[in-house]
Amino acid sequence: MSDYTPVDSKLFDRLRATATTQKECSVTYKNENNEPTEVKGRIVDVYSSDDGEWCKMIDDTVIRLARIENFELN
Repeated sequence: MSDYTPVDSKLFDRLRATATTQKECSVTYKNENNEPTEVKGRIVDVYSSDDGEWCKMIDDTVIRLARIENFELN
């Protein structure tokens, strides 16, 4: 059984728009240890796969969108 959790389409669209415009942002998410983690920079890709939706940051951090707690433009 998958732990797939669909994300709000508005969040997906905001992240994709941020990647397209290459704006700087801050993303706070729960890491694999369930600890809050913040990454700042640019989003280079937002994509879906069979097991969820993801975004990739400029520093190669890959974040599962369902684990995002906060997203802000800088």
